[in-house]
Amino acid sequence: MPRTPDPIEDDLGSLPAPPPPVFHVEQALLGALLLEPHRAAGLTGITAEAFSTAAHAALFTAIRSLPAPDPAEHAKNTTWLNQVLTAAGEQTRGLSVAYLHRMVQLCPQPQHAPAYGRIIEAEHARRLVRAAAHRLIHTALDTSLPHRVATTLAEAGALTTVVDDIANRFPPHPGSPPRTPATPVAVQDEEAAGEEQVLLASATDRPASVERMRWLTPGDFIHPLHAGLWQCLTTMARRGTPIDPVTLRWEAQHHGLLTHEGQPAGPLGFLREPAGCDPEYWGERILQRSLLTTAHHTGRHIETLTHDPATTTHQLVVGARRALAGLNAVRTRWHHATSPAPSSRPARTRAERAPAVPRAGPPPTTAPPSVRTPR
Repeated sequence: MPRTPDPIEDDLGSLPAPPPPVFHVEQALLGALLLEPHRAAGLTGITAEAFSTAAHAALFTAIRSLPAPDPAEHAKNTTWLNQVLTAAGEQTRGLSVAYLHRMVQLCPQPQHAPAYGRIIEAEHARRLVRAAAHRLIHTALDTSLPHRVATTLAEAGALTTVVDDIANRFPPHPGSPPRTPATPVAVQDEEAAGEEQVLLASATDRPASVERMRWLTPGDFIHPLHAGLWQCLTTMARRGTPIDPVTLRWEAQHHGLLTHEGQPAGPLGFLREPAGCDPEYWGERILQRSLLTTAHHTGRHIETLTHDPATTTHQLVVGARRALAGLNAVRTRWHHATSPAPSSRPARTRAERAPAVPRAGPPPTTAPPSVRTPR
């Protein structure tokens, strides 16, 4: 049955989205400054970039750029308001005298201008964190970048700088911790799973490499079975247990990894396939994928916090720092894995190159020869 058009419903559906709550706070602050311009001198830390619309930013810039009028004269005429409107009109269009008067009417208490400014600063900080997290997400997913890891880590550093700057401007206060957003579900990647199998097979074939790869952890694997097998390998290597497909299978059984063997050769049949590969090469590939995945999840986590209106600025800083700490841990292991190994024989210092000073020997047993003085 065809739908009968509803003019009321259609009109409501075509209405623009309502402005964010901070929009009304900006109107209250601008109204306070238009009503009592001398209060602009008491606002510190807020700039035009903190406003959510170009019109509000232009008005704030005009108010701050023009000298404050005499309060008595300002109460009698609209000369200064006209100057503000002219200066703001040079930056944006659509402003009118009626809109300025409306903002004055919407300001409940002009003396609360510092509080309004602080709210606007907090919301601007939220937008800055959201934008930085958004850039981190897209960089971590961009496969076209020539130096994807380095660029991703640079974006993570930029996000950290934004969070630290906000933490300095908004001192901590007691309160509840931020709510933890839902963890993104891990996506099964057949290519990544295949690389993990190659690593496990090559590490089983060359167990000496396992001890050198302490920078790789079970959390870097996407497949739970592969993560458990790597945990078994590292445990056996530290115990000095002989490692081969048979002993690894026995260790995996004790760790409860072989409860369901769906294939005739069991789930560990790939360990018997000839690897002939460098385990550290495949370990670096797995760690790189783990770093990029962690960066993506970190950005998603922080972006979700910024979209929660119940999250305060302090909670946003705490939650962002916790998420970035996990990414920094993976970054540290990545640098350890990719940094060149130190020389086995360190360079000698200047003190080591200097000739050795002879040590004092035992006292002589015979008297030293007498020195004859010439007459």
